[in-house]
Amino acid sequence: MARTPWRGHAKALLAGALVAGALALAGCSGTALLPAPDLPTTPVILDEAAAAAAISRYRASHGLGPVAIDSSLIRAASYQAEANARAGLLSHEVGGTFDARLKRAGFGGRYAAENLSAGSSTFDEVLKRWQVSPEHNRNMLMPQVKRVGIARVDAPGSRFKRFWALILSDG
Repeated sequence: MARTPWRGHAKALLAGALVAGALALAGCSGTALLPAPDLPTTPVILDEAAAAAAISRYRASHGLGPVAIDSSLIRAASYQAEANARAGLLSHEVGGTFDARLKRAGFGGRYAAENLSAGSSTFDEVLKRWQVSPEHNRNMLMPQVKRVGIARVDAPGSRFKRFWALILSDG
């Protein structure tokens, strides 16, 4: 059977699509291609009450109510800060989806948000970073927010050294 130019072109397109599809799927697996490092980490003891007071003052300056520390949100924030520190990168997905992590921590509210950061040495530094970032600032100024959990985990061998997580919620 003689090959027509169209048939050869169609086969080439199909082969190209199959290769592109395989590459796309490989890219979705992320950690399968490039395993995340398992860096040594150290949780940092924070003054969570002072952090909540600082966030409350900031919210009050925008006409919003205060926040209180919540132990389940501290656990969720600690888990995510640890996951980021171990991986040596900043990602909302490295420890699993936000919803799955909140569920594991026993969260039962309707509104929740997460702020992550890396590199800042102090809470005041990270708070300023979040205030100047439109998305992070919007999270801190959600009117429904009443509770927070904050954590910092250090990974001295990583590029960023310090990893922060703040989780805010209504319930």
